[in-house]
Amino acid sequence: MLGFLKSKQADVLSHWYTPVPNFNTSTQDFYAAVEKELKAQQVPGLAISQVEFSEGGPLSDKRTYLRMTRERLVFDVCAAPFGVNYFFSCRFAELPAVVKLWQLAVLVVGLLALVALSWKLLSFWFGSIALVAFLLLAVYLLRNVVALGLKDLDASLIKSPVLGPIYEAWLRKESYYRQDTRLMYLTVVEGVIKKLVEQETAAKGVKLVTQYEHSPILGELYKPRRLGSEDKLATS
Repeated sequence: MLGFLKSKQADVLSHWYTPVPNFNTSTQDFYAAVEKELKAQQVPGLAISQVEFSEGGPLSDKRTYLRMTRERLVFDVCAAPFGVNYFFSCRFAELPAVVKLWQLAVLVVGLLALVALSWKLLSFWFGSIALVAFLLLAVYLLRNVVALGLKDLDASLIKSPVLGPIYEAWLRKESYYRQDTRLMYLTVVEGVIKKLVEQETAAKGVKLVTQYEHSPILGELYKPRRLGSEDKLATS
């Protein structure tokens, strides 16, 4: 969603947590295990860091979360004590592409400078024709960056502080491939975290209580459900 002036909150697409009674473990060791496993999975374009969020107001204690980002998709994982108990949580969210007024101003100034340069070098008519042709070609290329095999350019444009939001909001084409890679990212990262939570608790002889999950994942279209008997008959 396109926004101006101020950033909007991320859209949480999936959230699950697991409380573990009478349990404790090292948060940093768990985060290190997650990072090691994800590096072994070789998830493309994945950046891993640790961020701190306040428990309440600005003067309250802070919790350290393990953050994994790919483009505008974010996983925030928390492993922390709660009294004598412990909990693991994981949020999968998408950051909105927010175009700010200063970014539009820079783009307009750049276009005006390009207009002035083309008129100076090629005269008004030839410069105008060349400029329109150049802009049409640029829009075509930006709409088909990945299809043309320019994945490095695509990644650089996304990271650009000026052109990144404009490119994603207006020019970057959505495709089945992008949707599939988002789902793969969700499947791999969430699968690794759940597996390590089970291993961490099982190693200390603790049986997990029910995991609580909140859907949808990437919208109602991708909401997971169990295959019923009538579905099995229909597919057999």
